[in-house]
Amino acid sequence: MTDRELAAAGIRDPYLRAAYTHCRRLNARHGKTYFLATRLLPVERRPAVHALYGFARWADDIVDDLGSGATPAERASRLGALQERLAAGLRSGRSPEPVVGALAHTAAVYGIDHRLFTDFMASMRSDLTVTDYATYDDLDRYMHGSAAVIGLQMLPVLGTVVPRGTAAPHAAALGVAFQLTNFVRDVGEDLDRGRIYLPADLLAAHGVDRDLLEWSRAGGFRDRRITLALRDAVALTRGVYRLAAPGLGMLDPVARPCIRTAFVLYGGILDAVADDGYAVLHRRAAVPRRRRAAVAVDGLVRLAAARRRAAGHARGTVTGPGRPAGGVQRTRERAESVPEGVA
Repeated sequence: MTDRELAAAGIRDPYLRAAYTHCRRLNARHGKTYFLATRLLPVERRPAVHALYGFARWADDIVDDLGSGATPAERASRLGALQERLAAGLRSGRSPEPVVGALAHTAAVYGIDHRLFTDFMASMRSDLTVTDYATYDDLDRYMHGSAAVIGLQMLPVLGTVVPRGTAAPHAAALGVAFQLTNFVRDVGEDLDRGRIYLPADLLAAHGVDRDLLEWSRAGGFRDRRITLALRDAVALTRGVYRLAAPGLGMLDPVARPCIRTAFVLYGGILDAVADDGYAVLHRRAAVPRRRRAAVAVDGLVRLAAARRRAAGHARGTVTGPGRPAGGVQRTRERAESVPEGVA
């Protein structure tokens, strides 16, 4: 975390500065696409995004910690301990654990509904025992906690030009679209962990099951049935991106370049999967570096234009970190909960 970002966010407490810096390192190390997009946010909002990502990354690492040889019971115990630290941190606004401390501070500053973190932890716990999903509806219930809530957590930080409840369904859909993209890209790695996140009925429609996937993964063999199933999974994911797309224009203009960049780059992963012949069981698809750079430059151009417009329309009206200019609806309604049916 740079001093400039921390100062802009009004974070002066030495402990909190160290906690946010730790979260930023997690983001830079593990979330390259997300970190690149975050660089396009106004500096005062970046620490909060790093805190949200850092906590999600930490919980996910506990669930997926196979390298240490930890048993499922040991991982469940560690996840339970994290849940206790989270609950205590959200109650008090502080925590001796840096990641929880940064998250609790962010939740307090932006008025993020605590139920979103509870739902997230519930999905993390399910990963310890659930290894596949019969239907998309089953998977969607899991993704509410693992992905949709991430989009909803982000909304108060990003800000909107419409009531937050109007933008919330699109933000939730974007979180789901990003996770579905990861599921398609990482299907081989997830299989190594014993998990299949693509719905069983989607696979079965093409004659694909766990045995066929494991045979293909282990032997490096290609199978047209798997290719067709993955093509359907990509089409399903693109449909969720279409549901999310209207929400981009509902965000605070100076936050749009960040989310648009993530939208384009994550969507580009689906393009890379298709261009590589849907070979995700055998190698990881990635957006070419030149394409990533071009999208980032476009984001910078859009950000500069948004800042010029904001300065022209609302010069001198920003009152503090995370506060919008003009009519943007954001953290002034800190007690506002997520609308009924969204959380």
